Amino acid sequence: MEKRPRPTRRVRDARIADTIVTACAQRGVTESMETIRELPVLPVRNTVVLPGMVLPLFVDRDPALQAVEAASANDQTILLVAQRSEQTSDPLPGDIYTVGAECSINRVLRMPDGASSVLVHGLRRFRITNWLHETPFGRVRGISYAEAASTSDQTEALARTALGYFEKCTRLSQRLNEDMYVQALNVSPAGELADFIIAQLEPALPIRQEFLEIFDPQERLRKTCLLLLRELNVLEIEGKIQADVQREIDRGQREFYLREQMKVIQQELGEHDPALREISELRERIEAAGMPAEVQTRALRELARLEAMPSMAPEYSVLRNYLDWLIMLPWSVASRDNLNLSHVADVLDAHHFGLEKVKERILEFLAIRKLAPEGRAPILCLVGPPGVGKTSLGRSVAEAMGRTFVRVSLGGVRDEAEIRGHRRTYVSALPGRILQSMKLAKTVNPVFVLDEIDKLASDFRGDPAAALLEVLDPEQNNSFSDHFLEAPYDLSKVFFILTANVLDTIPAPLRDRMEIIEVPGYTEEEKTQIAQQFLIPRQMRDTGLNSSRIEIDESAVRRIIREYTFEAGVRGLDRELGAIMRRVAKRIAEGRRHKANVTSVRVPAYLGPQKYFPTEAEEADQVGVATGLAWTAAGGDLTTVEVMALPGRGSMQLTGQLGDVMKESAQAALTFTRARAQVLGLPALFHETNDIHVHLPSASIPKDGPSAGVTMAIAIMSALSGRPVRRDVAMTGEVTLRGRVLPVGGIKEKVLAAHRAGIHTIVLPRRNLKDLDEVTPDIRAQLSFAPVESMDEVIAVALRQTADIGEMTSAPRSGALTRGAVRPSRPLSESLPPSGRVARPRARRDVIVAS
Repeated sequence: MEKRPRPTRRVRDARIADTIVTACAQRGVTESMETIRELPVLPVRNTVVLPGMVLPLFVDRDPALQAVEAASANDQTILLVAQRSEQTSDPLPGDIYTVGAECSINRVLRMPDGASSVLVHGLRRFRITNWLHETPFGRVRGISYAEAASTSDQTEALARTALGYFEKCTRLSQRLNEDMYVQALNVSPAGELADFIIAQLEPALPIRQEFLEIFDPQERLRKTCLLLLRELNVLEIEGKIQADVQREIDRGQREFYLREQMKVIQQELGEHDPALREISELRERIEAAGMPAEVQTRALRELARLEAMPSMAPEYSVLRNYLDWLIMLPWSVASRDNLNLSHVADVLDAHHFGLEKVKERILEFLAIRKLAPEGRAPILCLVGPPGVGKTSLGRSVAEAMGRTFVRVSLGGVRDEAEIRGHRRTYVSALPGRILQSMKLAKTVNPVFVLDEIDKLASDFRGDPAAALLEVLDPEQNNSFSDHFLEAPYDLSKVFFILTANVLDTIPAPLRDRMEIIEVPGYTEEEKTQIAQQFLIPRQMRDTGLNSSRIEIDESAVRRIIREYTFEAGVRGLDRELGAIMRRVAKRIAEGRRHKANVTSVRVPAYLGPQKYFPTEAEEADQVGVATGLAWTAAGGDLTTVEVMALPGRGSMQLTGQLGDVMKESAQAALTFTRARAQVLGLPALFHETNDIHVHLPSASIPKDGPSAGVTMAIAIMSALSGRPVRRDVAMTGEVTLRGRVLPVGGIKEKVLAAHRAGIHTIVLPRRNLKDLDEVTPDIRAQLSFAPVESMDEVIAVALRQTADIGEMTSAPRSGALTRGAVRPSRPLSESLPPSGRVARPRARRDVIVAS
């Protein structure tokens, strides 16, 4: 018996397909025919192939090349399926869709780089049922759907509707043409018509994949009609927009053409209208100024008024001046910030010595600007004594950042119009100083220094400080309103730096809008470094000298600082150095060519006798004489409190031009002394039998402030008890009726003054210990600090015991403080001040403030 050969898989699939077709025919199903096939898989990216499409593909992945070669070798079709993500380089079965297109390979071209160009033709839809293998290339088994013609009325209606919409789209779209519509007329059956139209519309990949997965021809036609209707609406809107744009372009071209004709006609007639030419130039400048739309509309409206107005009209010059200001203001021109932090730090260090807090804040601003370019610009207020470099720091910041620098001095300004400008109804009206400076800056983001803001004044014409609230408020200055301009101007990109000597005269609402940075006075060491690095080289350049003609010794600089200047800054030092340079330049001009070596001994020969005599510690312990510490606009200083008790009727006299606060401190000190009479060994009725006279030397200088309270209390107790006050102890602090010692300000300056005067021990409020961090370690190591909270602690440190009165020496007693130590009246862990407001000095100009 002969054994029949077993049929191959391809023969079996063909038989199964014939069986399915026969069964469908018997049931009257004619829409589609299903065939089970096994095909190699070619995943594609950014493409969905529809039946009927012919397109080239570039294949460069090895599995895909092997799939193409396998299909070509067996004259077999291939399955093209879209990837779910185009980022996947080696897709797995889960990375591709389950419905694709069975395609025939029409042509394969080998490229020089190893890739292949494959021309494929989509035949029918294919649904994957299972994967046969994934390597070396994917091969799947699935169902291939071949569509048959459908002749139902509904299908015909949908096809005609789709063709009608497609015809309208080809007329409105620049991408579609009438040839595509002609091709669509010749496509049948209806399902292939839907595929053809979708292929021409090229919707998004998910929409095309969704369309590929619809097997019902009627449903595909219905979805095609919806997509065509949406595309038609978009094309109509696009056409309307293009028509509006073209109309505007045509109008502009027509105006330009007419103006050019007018110019030619005037040239031919020899007529040149200056007014017409001026209006034309103004219009061009307005359009090129980069104004906001609101401001530009206003400017063009005012220009139309100017054009219709006779040049001899009184308002003509006012309107012309207004338009000139609008045009000349910077609206959109901004300088580019230099965000190299190391470069900015080098520039700041090259121009200024010290000022570490200010420099650090500038670098923080630039760092934020680098990370968040649209962040707000800070509003800094530098507060410190004169001559410490507050104003010049603004110029250095502008140079370091690459911005324009402008400065406005507010000292003595008392008219609100200086800030906001005058209204145009006034003759010769102008914008305020803010906009005038912005015009000079020519950029919208300059470094803007408002100098001496603490010296603003006010009268019946308004309060300039109130007008500055809008300028310095980040929530409002993006639409600053000037009375002259009458249009919002954006100041939010301006870097404002304000300077002041004191804070007390700045209104609280204005102070609340600023970030306050205190700039302290320079120490002697800092002044010496500034003189050698900055002042002396600059004075040499100004006077035409060099190092071969003059040399100023460091000891000479220190003597000038101590004996010829008394200031917190370096302006006086700069003047004295300039005087020396001028004397040397004069001698050189007279023919004396020798080099001038300025030493400490030679300073009086150039500058004359000593000008200032710094306060020094007392030579011996004395009764009724205590040494206090004061803060002044020129830095710290020692102040002596002298008290004398005389037989009398209990009156108290205060001399030395004391202020109200200081007088009240003396009264509080006397009351506390009466409360401690028994402890101090005083008679119970001493206040009725003795007159007390309190005097502070330098009577010509006004004095005020609360920090002399401790000093006056110790001097009063010493005068009444006969116990001398230690001469090497200086003290500061506010005293209350209960004998509590409250914190004060200016600790750094006071410590430096005590160090210069040879003081060994400083008594200060315990809550001021934190302020010692501002003092350099080398100076702290040479001093002893006694932090106190009550007058009993001050008495123990400052007054000598009765047994020690005979000694009257300055040697430290047993248990006295050592240098660099803090008197351990409490553990240092308890030395930090409790939460609460720290008293700040109330300063007046030309007033010594014991604060």
